[in-house]
Amino acid sequence: MKNEALLIVDMSNDFVADQGGLTVGKPAQEVVPYIVQLANDFLTNDKLVVVTMDEHEKDDPHFELWPVHNVKGSEGQKLYGELNEFHEKNNSRENFYYVPKTNYNAFFKTDLANLLRTNQVEKVHVVGVCTDICDFLTVAGADAEGFKTAIHKRGVATFPELNETFINHMKLCFHTEIIE
Repeated sequence: MKNEALLIVDMSNDFVADQGGLTVGKPAQEVVPYIVQLANDFLTNDKLVVVTMDEHEKDDPHFELWPVHNVKGSEGQKLYGELNEFHEKNNSRENFYYVPKTNYNAFFKTDLANLLRTNQVEKVHVVGVCTDICDFLTVAGADAEGFKTAIHKRGVATFPELNETFINHMKLCFHTEIIE
């Protein structure tokens, strides 16, 4: 299906690096090579790649609930490691986009749905962190916007006891295709 897009969710230093403000740590680091390879495959096949990234102001009320993370323009908000290199290499390509978000769901109060529709996308593939929060709610948002969804098991991570549960919830709730 040519009309597909890859959504890379929240793979920032704060969510992935060992010392990140709200890190998943090693499980997130382990999915990076798979995400980079998948993103390269999408770009090579003229499919869209969209980085969706949590973005907060320093005084965001969100930090009453969570530790400080992904402050706009901070080192913590930059893409982690190999993904940052991938972004720098490809960010000028016409099928590569960056969409900041202030909510768990990458579709909430962003232009993501319009971007995908403008590019005639019918199905979104989701990778990134956290499977039980931002990935899950982004899949819910995609479903609500009428897009077919797929989740890549080798491309998502969260705290281990929740990963498989939420992947199964996506399949049951949104008819998400599970890609091993």
